Amino acid sequence: MQNIGTMFISMIQMIVLPIVISCLTVGIANMGDIRKLGRIGLKTLIYFEIMTTLAIIIGIIVANVTHPGTYIDIHSLKSSDISQYAATAKTAKHSGIWSILMSIIPTNIFASLGKGDMLPIIFFSVLFGLGTASIGEQGKVIVDILNAVANVMFKVTNWVMRLAPIGVCALIGVTVGEMGFSSLKPLGLFIIIAYATMAFFVFVVMAIVGHIFHVRFFELFRIIENEVVLAFTTASSEAALPKMMEKMQKYGSSKGIVSFVIPTGYTFNLDGSAIYQSLAALFLAQAYNIHLTLGQQITLVVVLMLTSKGMAGVPGASFVVLLATVSTIGVPMAGLTFIAGIDRLVDMGRTAVNVVGNSLATVIIAKSENEFDEDKREKYVASYTRGD
Repeated sequence: MQNIGTMFISMIQMIVLPIVISCLTVGIANMGDIRKLGRIGLKTLIYFEIMTTLAIIIGIIVANVTHPGTYIDIHSLKSSDISQYAATAKTAKHSGIWSILMSIIPTNIFASLGKGDMLPIIFFSVLFGLGTASIGEQGKVIVDILNAVANVMFKVTNWVMRLAPIGVCALIGVTVGEMGFSSLKPLGLFIIIAYATMAFFVFVVMAIVGHIFHVRFFELFRIIENEVVLAFTTASSEAALPKMMEKMQKYGSSKGIVSFVIPTGYTFNLDGSAIYQSLAALFLAQAYNIHLTLGQQITLVVVLMLTSKGMAGVPGASFVVLLATVSTIGVPMAGLTFIAGIDRLVDMGRTAVNVVGNSLATVIIAKSENEFDEDKREKYVASYTRGD
């Protein structure tokens, strides 16, 4: 089952980069205006920062109200091996803002493609798109070729998605087989609170934000529900990315907006991860009977805001962020070994929240730039409802 699940995820990862590069380059080339791109980029990053900060604050409030850590006997829990994350966290913890900014600029785009580093790839694609737009007629050849590449990759995506039931079944089977239900009992309350908080954030907070920006949130959720389920069961945002980009264009957002906002969101707009990190940090503090003052909790919010951006794209990023931040509130690093065992289970929920957040962000940014086609939306919703 592990091998089948890994093969399915690998097939999706194989599709992601060609789609991101082709769609983003064509979208930027069609946009053509560097001032407009700068405005969209700034607007997108501000929106992402507000939403993730809100998610962190909600997680901390819920942890303060429910006190999930006080019901746990930390000494009775079985510890897990976290050595694979420890070295990464140690390295990432010492990387300052300049290291993060420097890592965005690739010295070798092919090396970045080989490693799957999304930010350098986005940076290169944006510059390549602007360069393509600036050479006029000659650039149309590149646009036509990359349009064809995008269409081919969307077709391949549809083929791969037919294997989703098999791949998802294998991945879920592995998770249950490795963990067993008995190991979940001591940490069951934390899992329930985490999922309840994520559900509140999606169906209350995001719905309110959608209403403010005149987005039909529940209609949007219905359109992407298959991608949300796929992200949930595979615990991989990349699994949903190809179909998300295709659906958001069909739903009415312009290609340029979709191609920029969604890949960027996979690095900067991790609402589910932000909720988990704040909840888990206070959960461990309570389990160790560490009482945090208001000032310490505000410090935690700031630290999580910074570290979550600096470590996006790192394998097991949410867990690595926790490793790098819990020491600031006095929690022993050994404490994380007790929740490492359920990380995969909670990871499924936070990944689904991240996908919903990115789809909402795409529509909001598109509407704010008057690049959302309501007629296209109505036709797509009608055809989707009919099952076309």
